[in-house]
Amino acid sequence: MSHSAVATEYSLPFKLNVQQTQLTEEQFVRLCQENPDLQIELTAQGELVIIPPTGLETGQRNGKLTHFLVAWALADGTGIACDSSTLFTLPNSAKRSPDASWVRRERWDALPAKERTGFGLLCPDFVVELRSPTDRLADLQEKMQEYLANGARLGWLIDPLEKRVSIYCPGQPVEVLDDPPALSGDPVLPGFVLPVRELW
Repeated sequence: MSHSAVATEYSLPFKLNVQQTQLTEEQFVRLCQENPDLQIELTAQGELVIIPPTGLETGQRNGKLTHFLVAWALADGTGIACDSSTLFTLPNSAKRSPDASWVRRERWDALPAKERTGFGLLCPDFVVELRSPTDRLADLQEKMQEYLANGARLGWLIDPLEKRVSIYCPGQPVEVLDDPPALSGDPVLPGFVLPVRELW
């Protein structure tokens, strides 16, 4: 097998069914600790999802996205912004790592200290998924619906490949924008504006 074939093979998310294994919280934490170079999620259906490292372009896009969100959150002070390495345990038991997220401060402060240092039971108020060339769009759309079903109040699915953004809000149809110049977080993130074209 050629080097390029190996690289392509490992560039897609890998799923492993562990439903019958029924990993405990401690076992899942140990799995993550023993594989620090891997980003690992767990679906509500009991599938481990091994997500490959991002390429250079996706990495710099995610860096910009996180920078804009963190800068706003620090100035605003009403919540906590998290980067793509943060893993949340959703109410449906899935463990997910959105590419960027934000949690209202009162919800964050209500978490016990142990949950804040681990994978606390919490769905962010705001989530962003940034599509990379190896992501299946249908998988990301499913994740966005899962966030809403578990309590997210606003979600953005940003697709630099198509220069398109899908906006997810509870109880509303998905709004799709083609090449928007900017995105507004109002009213969930009042005053937050993402210059989304900087991610193209």
